[in-house]
Amino acid sequence: MSKFRKKKKGMPAVNTAALPDIVFMLLFFFMVTTTMRETSLQIDTPRLPSASEVKKLEHKSLVTTIYVGKAKDAKYGVSYNRIQLNDKIGKPEDVPAFIINARSKVSEAEVPFMTTSIKADKESSVGTITDIRLKLRDVNALKISYSASKTAE
Repeated sequence: MSKFRKKKKGMPAVNTAALPDIVFMLLFFFMVTTTMRETSLQIDTPRLPSASEVKKLEHKSLVTTIYVGKAKDAKYGVSYNRIQLNDKIGKPEDVPAFIINARSKVSEAEVPFMTTSIKADKESSVGTITDIRLKLRDVNALKISYSASKTAE
């Protein structure tokens, strides 16, 4: 019999020395690429109307959103015709200044590609949306998108 026996070794352990580097690299990647919500909703989340054909917006950085719906705060009333521009409740008369302010933040070459998106609740009146459209026409903001949800077939 031999005096020296070879011991059978099991599977070698997984080397986890690089694991913290990988985790921090992923964390850094997601921190850099994620965009945060710029506005907090002052109105209830709009229940969007349904549509049979829906198209996604392409240049989301050039989209200015106007929310129409019922205000969360009771001091603005209980109707569904409140307009939110950025972080405040406004009136249709405030829309031109809102659009001009949004135009000042982009380059002159990108202004023709700017789109105004109206996210209106199902219960909002057409009169309020028409008032917004007329004010948008006054400042030559003619590219308007109405947000809707796709109907399930």
